Amino acid sequence: MDFDFNRLSSLLFVFFLHGFVYACLFIRRGIKLESPSDKWLGFFLFLCVLYMSPYMLGFAGWYNGNRCLPCRNILFYVPFQHTLLMGPVVFFYLQSLLNPNYKFKKRDGLHFLPAGLYIGWAITVAIVDRVILKRYYLMDGENDPDFDTWYVILGLISFLYYLLRSISYYRNYRRFIVQEFSFADTIQFTWVGNFLKACFIYFLATLLINVLFFLNIEIKYSQTWWYYMFFGVLFYYIAITGYSHSIERKKNVELAFLRFRMPGLLQTPQEITEDILHEEIEQKQTDDVINETYDELKEKILDLVVGESLFRDPELTLTDLARKLGINSAALSKIINNGFRMNFNDFINYYRVQEVKKQLQNPANSSLTIMSLAYDAGFNSKATFNRAFKKHTGENPSKYQMIYSEKTIN
Repeated sequence: MDFDFNRLSSLLFVFFLHGFVYACLFIRRGIKLESPSDKWLGFFLFLCVLYMSPYMLGFAGWYNGNRCLPCRNILFYVPFQHTLLMGPVVFFYLQSLLNPNYKFKKRDGLHFLPAGLYIGWAITVAIVDRVILKRYYLMDGENDPDFDTWYVILGLISFLYYLLRSISYYRNYRRFIVQEFSFADTIQFTWVGNFLKACFIYFLATLLINVLFFLNIEIKYSQTWWYYMFFGVLFYYIAITGYSHSIERKKNVELAFLRFRMPGLLQTPQEITEDILHEEIEQKQTDDVINETYDELKEKILDLVVGESLFRDPELTLTDLARKLGINSAALSKIINNGFRMNFNDFINYYRVQEVKKQLQNPANSSLTIMSLAYDAGFNSKATFNRAFKKHTGENPSKYQMIYSEKTIN
């Protein structure tokens, strides 16, 4: 079919082509590595590619019925802008990425029902008009349904709803890992925060341009190119950075807390009731344990973490420590938070930093690098060590070593 490679269409085509390639790469990697999160992100990029297609093809002359009527009919009858799909895909991408035990269930398919109904209606319209009647009937032949006001508004509401849910999900995850893992920095998924920011920027840009349309502020067709160019840059950033951030999971932990935080999306009423009762019983048990043996448990914690150098384990978790103490993890978390005024991650890293400081002061270690001492103390990355050392001493490791060396000489 005819395609006018002009300045406007060609630049959008570049993003279209690269986005399609990245979508295929993600899906291929997802199948090869059995990684659901890669498949979800590949699907999201494919939706992004489709999203910009009407304007890329429009600038190439496809909306001009006098020039190519079959081209215009493709744009009219084929749904390209699946905004009702984008929100749920983002949400399930986060779940599959942050929760290694997450499995897509049949009831989760209900989140895709609105998009399915829209696609079903589009198929019905195409069959009635092009196959049965062979004329415009359900379609007016003048306007692309993807840009109907009701569909645009519904798409924005849907995307915002799932985006807010995704942000809440990620925040819960970040709060949880510092309470459960001593290696929280390595699994905090900083990339996810940037991904959600990019999604929110897309929402704001889309909301702005549509508000201008609804207010009847004149925007020329050619001026909307800048919006789609911006969208192309945005999803190209997502594609490149997402592909370069391969995630190494330290432990296959069931992050049940995430499911509890969002019962409206992920649980049946019976499951919600069961979880509430379970949490109430566990909380009572936690309070009983703490009231009876608070000081004794604090002493036992220090004996294990410091006395037996348990902090040296780079994959130490709250659950591991709770198991050794013979108490539930909720009780242990409460003791560490209230008794030591730190979350579990900071608590363990504090003693790792103290160990590094102690070894730096030992003349026998003068030939060793700071990082070798850090790894020996339980840190598993340079970035994590630098952040923890700065937080607990107020100095960078290298500066601290230099200051201590000067004091020793003097």
